[in-house]
Amino acid sequence: MKRIHPTLAAFLATTATTLALAQATLPSTEGEVRKVDKEAGKVTLKHGEIKNLDMPGMTMVFQVKDPALLEKVKAGDQVSFTVDKVNGTYTVLTLEPRK
Repeated sequence: MKRIHPTLAAFLATTATTLALAQATLPSTEGEVRKVDKEAGKVTLKHGEIKNLDMPGMTMVFQVKDPALLEKVKAGDQVSFTVDKVNGTYTVLTLEPRK
């Protein structure tokens, strides 16, 4: 059985913790789902201002961090979501239908 080098294990743990903290502190944005592309792992959202990215409201396509997020929504749904720039790509980190 192969073992992970302790330095790599520490890096991975730190990265996961940093990502979790970043997600917890990102402002939630409201929007409307325009299109869901499960095969590509993308969602098109008409959204309000995204404060952490200094982005005005518009309609655009986002990559999703976890394709399972797309199982919860369909075109026309009102949603709350968080998004950040991950490896140079605007990526939805959380996505929840609004009630």
